[in-house]
Amino acid sequence: MTTIDEQLEVLMSGTAYGDPDTREAMRRDLHARLLECEREGRPLRVYCGYDPRTSDLHLGHTITMRKLRQFQDFGHDVTFLVGTFTSLIGDPSDKDSARDQLTMRNVEDNAQTYAEQAFKILDKEKTRVRRNDEWLALLDFADIIRLASHFTVQQFLARENFSKRINDGKAIYLHEFFYALMQAYDAVAQEADVQVGGQDQLFNILVAGRKLQTGLGQKSQVAIIMGESLPGTDGEIKMSKSLGNHIPLLSEPWDMYGKVMSLPDKAMGIYHKLILGWTPSEVARLEAHIERGEAHPNEVKMRLARDIVSIFHSSPAAQAAQARWDEVFRGGRGMPEDMDEAHLSAAAEIRDLLLRLNMVKSRGEAKRLIQQNGVRLNEQKVNSPQATITLDMLPAVLQVGKRQFVRLVRADGERD
Repeated sequence: MTTIDEQLEVLMSGTAYGDPDTREAMRRDLHARLLECEREGRPLRVYCGYDPRTSDLHLGHTITMRKLRQFQDFGHDVTFLVGTFTSLIGDPSDKDSARDQLTMRNVEDNAQTYAEQAFKILDKEKTRVRRNDEWLALLDFADIIRLASHFTVQQFLARENFSKRINDGKAIYLHEFFYALMQAYDAVAQEADVQVGGQDQLFNILVAGRKLQTGLGQKSQVAIIMGESLPGTDGEIKMSKSLGNHIPLLSEPWDMYGKVMSLPDKAMGIYHKLILGWTPSEVARLEAHIERGEAHPNEVKMRLARDIVSIFHSSPAAQAAQARWDEVFRGGRGMPEDMDEAHLSAAAEIRDLLLRLNMVKSRGEAKRLIQQNGVRLNEQKVNSPQATITLDMLPAVLQVGKRQFVRLVRADGERD
């Protein structure tokens, strides 16, 4: 049986709070809570929230999921909380402007597969899945006033992103203050012992959540704040759905493989550490091998891509993605043979066609990709967003970026 001290070492690994005193305080709190739960014969109540602002989770979300999995493996009660109500506002943390507000229908559509995506990491049989509209939707205006009375405006304005917006003359909307209040009430409603989150959640968890629990007569939760964030495909900025630099967990194996291969070499170390769970010493040895020329960066990245696709899909899917990559980028043919096929019965504007074939998410994205030379027809760049494909141009191959290909043929099956 794992001892409390052994649990403590694992559960605090990878955490950071901005200063060592806060980290030591959280370590002491976690140790005390573990002892308390052992005496009471119950597991810790642990959760992390995920807002369905879009329909997919991404690799960056798995950092907190892996921490939840550690709690699960030690026998604790883990809740995967879907932020069906907090999503209506959107977390203003680290944002330099207000988010667009979603409707409940948007949120419901986005949330449909969230739990299943999480089970790529979490143990389905040991995971409690809840939605925070269960309690937040029941609050009335009197409740909001009562909850808000536990905080001052100064506490919220002291947040770095809000103070920066004030200095820049940018608006801060009153409803944005509600987000931290709503998330704090999540902890109260679940009587949480522990909440897990990233660096952008320091205020929401460490200040708002703990303060509201104390104000309402509960013991304040332990904040487990992960120290590092996963950079996006640019290798620089934190992976984010809103920035479009993310790798969705629902990516097709080929697309996931290709997105990993597009990472700059400097990002490989942190991907090995945060996604594959390598220790700092293992990462250091890998980087030393590359620096001495004992390992080629591209081969290392290919192995990383295979490992990641294997985790979120399967080993056969990873091998198939590798084979397709080799075919396109090592075989010299420039495009795969086994691409999807679409049938056209009339001329179509390429921008509309890209959206219809789910190669982009919006006409705006299609226009942007065309302007950035990211769309090709028969290996020739498409230069105008108004470019049109006519039937006499078929068959043809439409390509987006380096990884998406569709063969276009006539709907009647005739081929020139």
